[in-house]
Amino acid sequence: MNLSCCKIILPLILLLSMPVHHASAQWQRYDETADLAELAGHENPRMHFQLLNSKLLDKNDLWQAFAAELSQFSASDYEALKPLILDQSIGSLQLAVAAGRLSYEAIVTFYIYRIRDIESDDKRYINAVISLNSAAIARARMLDELRSGGTHVDVDSIFGMPVLLKDNIGFNGLPTTAGAVALRENMTANAFITDRLEEQGAIILGKANLSEWAYFFCEDCPSGYSALGGQTLNPYGRFTFGTGGSSSGSAAATAANYAVVAVGSETSGSILSPASANSLVGLKPTTGNLSRTGIVPISATLDTAGPIARSVADVVVMFNAMAGYDQNDMAMPLISDDFSLQYRVIDLQGKRLGIVEALLDNSHYMAAVNLLAGSGATTIELEFSPVRDDRFSQLLGGEMVRDLALYLDRFAASAVEIRSISELRAFNQGNIDLRAPYGQGLVDMMAELDLSAAELELIREQLQSAARAQLDKLFTDSNLDVLLSVNNRHAGVAALANYPALTIPMGYEEDGQPIGLTLFAPPFAEQDLIDIGARFEQLSNARQIPTKYQ
Repeated sequence: MNLSCCKIILPLILLLSMPVHHASAQWQRYDETADLAELAGHENPRMHFQLLNSKLLDKNDLWQAFAAELSQFSASDYEALKPLILDQSIGSLQLAVAAGRLSYEAIVTFYIYRIRDIESDDKRYINAVISLNSAAIARARMLDELRSGGTHVDVDSIFGMPVLLKDNIGFNGLPTTAGAVALRENMTANAFITDRLEEQGAIILGKANLSEWAYFFCEDCPSGYSALGGQTLNPYGRFTFGTGGSSSGSAAATAANYAVVAVGSETSGSILSPASANSLVGLKPTTGNLSRTGIVPISATLDTAGPIARSVADVVVMFNAMAGYDQNDMAMPLISDDFSLQYRVIDLQGKRLGIVEALLDNSHYMAAVNLLAGSGATTIELEFSPVRDDRFSQLLGGEMVRDLALYLDRFAASAVEIRSISELRAFNQGNIDLRAPYGQGLVDMMAELDLSAAELELIREQLQSAARAQLDKLFTDSNLDVLLSVNNRHAGVAALANYPALTIPMGYEEDGQPIGLTLFAPPFAEQDLIDIGARFEQLSNARQIPTKYQ
């Protein structure tokens, strides 16, 4: 092992395993016909994929920049590091670095090797990554030098931790594509939250795949597909379970241990859905608590970034690392200037939890409710069955027409050819062989949408007012701290009411499909979500690493 690089002390393991270096792993495009035929028989039509690997991405390009470092990193090095890195929390990794058993360079190299190892395997790949940051290992070395030179690093710090960004979030070392061919050359500046992460010492490992245009692109199409990244697959069942959308790659990558943590974004369910589908913790903050500047938008009213991680504690670290007041984001109140979260496990005496009557027949849900009640919480059964307003798609479409044009004008690179939804539609029509095979029904809808600014504002005000009135009444009448739900159910009404949400693994169905407990709270009450979520996580200890990715 290259000890000058990795700085780890594992003498017994090293003596027992001679470092036999593998030949450089190479990805080769394979015939997907048999896999697609198998998927065509899936009982869920959303799993009838028409394409798996992107036509445009040569995966060898992902790790090409690290050829020298990977040539010095053997299979035995990788196996020796596994117990120290795989599925470990930020706190555990920081303690290992402090003890001299790990370095940041070793951690980053481990993840890049793992990505190459899995993504070049036709039986294990999950297409969770669109691009890797060629400067990641060099930045890790620099951070190791800072630490060894006396820089203090807290155990709950993002310093030195590899982070994947959903590929609608700006990073000046890689294109920001939203998975779309039209943004393939979008070399743009850091988003505000990317600056915050780097200021805190994070290492941007690369960009995660996503449902193209954050899943507001096509109709009745699978989540997790983008023209540039291909079809993201769920590590708990590649051809069995969907990934959820649209932060599909952020979640699948975190579940499969491609990075320590990842950043997703949500408009309505796009953190909650993939986090629960991949047995992870996902926080959808109050819109206005994290900056959206430099993120490819759908809706200025509803969009927010948020952390996806394997534990509540890591979600807290990530949120705090991204937080900070951005004067250019008009949704941010001054409270965001010093808003932060604490990880703590508290007594639940006095906490009042709303229980949805329609979910009482869900055994996982009731087991979770009983755990929390047994820990002192009061549970109140409630009838809650919000109905989706047909105008919701009009709201998202109208705002994306407006907000994407603003993004393209202010942030997009000069090489990007489009400047509007209409131009996106025309670009895709002229590049049918390259874009997704599922059509662009929602782009067509937006291009033909005829809403004045006043009409759009009226729809927004009516939908938000109705959702807020419904949730506010529910919480006020029963004096609730949080409302408990499952996966991304109720995500739409919560998004419109601007209620934050936290989803946490609560178990697995008989076929192995993950299921999450999701908590909702009033605006800016994220600390209640964290407190109750941390206690539930401790009581349930439900999450398991996917079997084929250990």
